[in-house]
Amino acid sequence: MQIGIKDASSYFKGLLLLIRKDHRVTEQENSLLMRIGKSLGFEKEFCESAIKEILRNKYIEDAPPEFSSQEVAVMFIRDGLALAFCDGRIDRKEEKWIRAVAARNRIDQEWITAEIEKAGANSSFPDKLEADKMSIVHSS
Repeated sequence: MQIGIKDASSYFKGLLLLIRKDHRVTEQENSLLMRIGKSLGFEKEFCESAIKEILRNKYIEDAPPEFSSQEVAVMFIRDGLALAFCDGRIDRKEEKWIRAVAARNRIDQEWITAEIEKAGANSSFPDKLEADKMSIVHSS
């Protein structure tokens, strides 16, 4: 799927905001976020720096991202759940934030509940991510 730079930036920033919800960044989260950043076309150094700084940077607005389409939002939510569950559980604040992303992107809460249950049942380090299916379009 092709997405624009704005959606790619919102995707990565949104996942950064998600991992800071529980005030810690695990090695699994770091690894997954680096993989997603690469899939989205971001430089390794940029991703490393952003992950390293996310817990300390109080000036990043914590608003859930709004994407250009529900399809991108669904992909984001699935990757967000994979990220949230990669350590074996989802924090209450992470779940609340993912639900806020869904609401902002007009995604049904029943669907989210089912996706959370599915992700919880498969809470292991994922082989495949939604971001792996993306390519970035650099022009509008």
